[in-house]
Amino acid sequence: MGAQARSESIGDARALLTEMITDEPDRLRRRSISLGVPVDDADDAAQMALLRAWRSVAHLETPEPGRVCSWLDAIARNVAIDLSRQRARRPQAELDDEMPDAVNVAGAAEIRVILDGALAALHDLPDSLREPLLLTAVDGLSAGEAAERLGIDPAAVRQRVARARKALGACWQSGMGAD
Repeated sequence: MGAQARSESIGDARALLTEMITDEPDRLRRRSISLGVPVDDADDAAQMALLRAWRSVAHLETPEPGRVCSWLDAIARNVAIDLSRQRARRPQAELDDEMPDAVNVAGAAEIRVILDGALAALHDLPDSLREPLLLTAVDGLSAGEAAERLGIDPAAVRQRVARARKALGACWQSGMGAD
């Protein structure tokens, strides 16, 4: 086959390819979906298949409608296989729906600073005030039960809890400034 005949054949094949795509623009998209390409990626797969077909139209031996159609389907199949291989090599990580936004992160950081200050203030209390406070506030014991455990009078437990709360309140008013 001469150079001019080959050039005419390529021109005929491109014209036939253009006509096929113009007549049925969603053909490659539907074919991609039928080959297992996700619907979200079907347009990209169809575009890649068409680009490959356009670039390799010179390799088509005879530009007959039936041959061009099956040739285009083979290219679409190869594109689907390539996409599948790419996904297998680089699986996409699922994004967490509960992704914290900047406001939540800032709020959590502020809460953490307050809690750290409260813990520091609690640890700065003398044992004689901290123990009755923790037994009543955290463990939920009554003044009598805490007094029994500490070996002191229930009135002393109530007095120490009141002093501990007052000391923590003063720390709170000063901005948790146990620094």
